Amino acid sequence: MKSILLIGTNRLGSLLARNFHDLGHQVMAVDKEEERINSVLPYVTDAQIGDSTNEVFLRSLGVSSYDVCIVTIGGDFQSSLETTSLLKELGGKLVISRADRDVQAKFLLRNGADEVINPEKQIAEWAAIRYASDHVLDFIKLDEDFAIFEVSIPAEWMGKRIGQLEIRRKYGINILAVKENGKMNLAVSPDTVLDSSKTLFVLGERRAIQKCFHM
Repeated sequence: MKSILLIGTNRLGSLLARNFHDLGHQVMAVDKEEERINSVLPYVTDAQIGDSTNEVFLRSLGVSSYDVCIVTIGGDFQSSLETTSLLKELGGKLVISRADRDVQAKFLLRNGADEVINPEKQIAEWAAIRYASDHVLDFIKLDEDFAIFEVSIPAEWMGKRIGQLEIRRKYGINILAVKENGKMNLAVSPDTVLDSSKTLFVLGERRAIQKCFHM
């Protein structure tokens, strides 16, 4: 269980609060708007109404005692930047800030953010890959070159054994797991026969996966 200081309870902040709650983490929520704070009260351990750019207020929260500090302030980049900088100055162990543009991400990283998230950019990338392909169901980006993809079985692979396909030799792609009827099987065998009830989790260079699955 981690302790999380969540600054900004807009739509993104509210969704984070709910997900942290479901995962069993302790969340302190902070926002200037009482209405927003009231909306997340069922999902947080504690909450404060206040201005996160005020050093005295921020210091009173005991920033250094939290495992993670997340700044989701939207529409007011100056406040987000000031809050990020103050969190680091006050001993924030891991400061994660929201950016809406690449230039904002650069400023945040230079002024205290350990990591930056850009929800719209990340969703756009996911959606472009997911819906521009006939086979991709989901993917996790590992870096600029490599990713894990969940893919449906191409028609020409139906009824074949994994060992027959030789995708590791041909493309440098590793099959990590097979999912069938919602259940994961990590014990992948060359003798596993592929059919429409299964999906594959594959790891490899994105260009190789795109070539293999005709994305």
